[in-house]
Amino acid sequence: MPQSPSHHRIPGQILDAVSRIVVGKDEVKRLLLTALLSGGHVLIEGMAGTAKTLLGRSFAQAMGGEFRRIQLTPDLLPTDVTGFYLYRPDGSSQFIRGPIFANVVLADELNRTTPRTQAAFLEAMQERQVTIEGTTHRLAAPFMVIATQLPSGGPGTYPLTDVQVDRFMFRAWSDYPTADEEARVAEHIDLLDEPHVEAVAAPDTILALQAEVRRVHVSDEVRRYIVAVVNAIRHDPDVLIGPSPRGTIALLKGSRVLAFLEGRDFVVPDDVKALAVPALAHRIHMKSEAEMDGVTPQTLVEKALRATAVPRPA
Repeated sequence: MPQSPSHHRIPGQILDAVSRIVVGKDEVKRLLLTALLSGGHVLIEGMAGTAKTLLGRSFAQAMGGEFRRIQLTPDLLPTDVTGFYLYRPDGSSQFIRGPIFANVVLADELNRTTPRTQAAFLEAMQERQVTIEGTTHRLAAPFMVIATQLPSGGPGTYPLTDVQVDRFMFRAWSDYPTADEEARVAEHIDLLDEPHVEAVAAPDTILALQAEVRRVHVSDEVRRYIVAVVNAIRHDPDVLIGPSPRGTIALLKGSRVLAFLEGRDFVVPDDVKALAVPALAHRIHMKSEAEMDGVTPQTLVEKALRATAVPRPA
């Protein structure tokens, strides 16, 4: 499936534009691009000051469309996210849109707000709509949530519910920069004071790219391979709760994007392997004894990949 001549450069241009502001973090950037082209959302976790917000904002600016940032705090209400009806003395009302009505929404420090306000994102992320006082309002297309969070369990944080976490296609880790990367940041410190990325795409372009991605072929063998990997995790003796079917869907959709970015019209097992950890690890709950033994969700995903037979090319 040849890519449209007018579109095939856009993914690379988005990454290049972001990289002019954000040094390193190539894996996180690629996950953001993969989620965008497959209609998903990304949760970026990391310590304070590791460029989570800068990365999310720069990516949103590069892809074009309307961008809104929501700083989550403990006193924020659900209506501060979704919007509300303003009633006048004459009995008329007007719907005041919340910041969720944008193409890209940066939910900054999502786990610093209460579960009640976190839940305001659920319908938007799953259904691309919000329902307020019985009336449904459609969101923009494309629509993507990029959420950041401090490491779980830190002071002033509220753990995300399983339902909330499951809505994110990928979870990425924003680590401290290497010494070389930090030196490059220091060289361009003035640029970072007022960072701005010029848009290299527009909403219609992104929608067209998403349509092309959906035409990438996934063979029955690769589909069964994805399901087998997920089921291997679910039945691992160290697993208390395994990935939901959303994990299977995320892995399949993301693999199509990787194939598309490589110029292929079909998915190969290596595409699946490359995304298995970011697509599945955050959906795993381990048994307490496994945690005490130092087992991590990532090691369980890698174990499942090693134990699952890889389909051979036809």
